[in-house]
Amino acid sequence: MSTHNVTISINGTPVSANVPARLLLVHFIRENAGQTGTHCGCDTTSCGACTVQINGTPVKSCTVLTVQADGAELTTVEGLANKDGSLHALQEGFTSCHGLHCGFCTPGMLMTSAALIKENPDPTEDEIRWGISGNLCRCTGYNNIVKSVQYAAAKLRGVDPSTVVDVPSLRK
Repeated sequence: MSTHNVTISINGTPVSANVPARLLLVHFIRENAGQTGTHCGCDTTSCGACTVQINGTPVKSCTVLTVQADGAELTTVEGLANKDGSLHALQEGFTSCHGLHCGFCTPGMLMTSAALIKENPDPTEDEIRWGISGNLCRCTGYNNIVKSVQYAAAKLRGVDPSTVVDVPSLRK
């Protein structure tokens, strides 16, 4: 079996290893980098739980070979929090708006939504639903996930999220 030396910057930290040519990126992230927030759900790109950002683009890491990401800047859900350790607006939104239940899909939803908001700071409900359409959730019915993204988008724009999202816990 052929192996290759790779170095990938994961959440700002270089991770180097000699890996089999066919090692999936999701397994490298979890096993070599110890970033277990990235979930492996289906191995077929169907669920989106393994979504990470490679050079700022959301990618399902179960269908990327590690060697393809050699030299890349990779962000996982662990790297989403702010530099001071406080929650990213999306993480705060998912908590405040009850956007998670079992939590299995949450890392992929967060990484996909972060890219969506970066590209479109004020997405409509339809744009959010389309943006997360490659990520499956078996628990929530998506309504609170959409509210969570609306919350985060508002907060990142400097708008009080309670003026945009109707969530009882946000009412003053």
